[in-house]
Amino acid sequence: MLFRFTKFWVALGLLVAMWGLGTVRRSDPHAWVRPIGSRPGPVRILQFYASVGSITAGQKALLCYGVENARSVRISPMLPGVYPAVSRCVEILPEHTTHYMIMAEGYDGQVATRSFTLAVQAVPVSPEILNYAEAADPGRRCGLRGERGFRGLVRGDLTPHLAV
Repeated sequence: MLFRFTKFWVALGLLVAMWGLGTVRRSDPHAWVRPIGSRPGPVRILQFYASVGSITAGQKALLCYGVENARSVRISPMLPGVYPAVSRCVEILPEHTTHYMIMAEGYDGQVATRSFTLAVQAVPVSPEILNYAEAADPGRRCGLRGERGFRGLVRGDLTPHLAV
């Protein structure tokens, strides 16, 4: 009678064993192995800077970073192609003054951060555009669409319009 249900008892035993192994928790669910040749120690941010001190809207710059003993790296605001590296640069195109922050997590769980702000200057309006806007109707305040600026002119796109 015992041998009659042998397959059933073996299947039930394997099912219980698999369930038991599934409930055992590891100390770290994301097991990371330090790369061969890397020096042991805490995570460090070696460098974090922009290739220029300030830019004009529409210009590109390079954001460069370097980390040591990091298993993951994040830069805020999010940038594509960011990963742990001793020296790496990514291209950025900020539309306005932006505060960048890097966060590197080490193999031991420690986190290192660093930040800087990249100033973005507005596109300067050339004197020819200002003269064109004033010549359109000298009797009225005339400008360009956008934000109010010098002599009632409006800075923004280059479409002339009459300001009321």
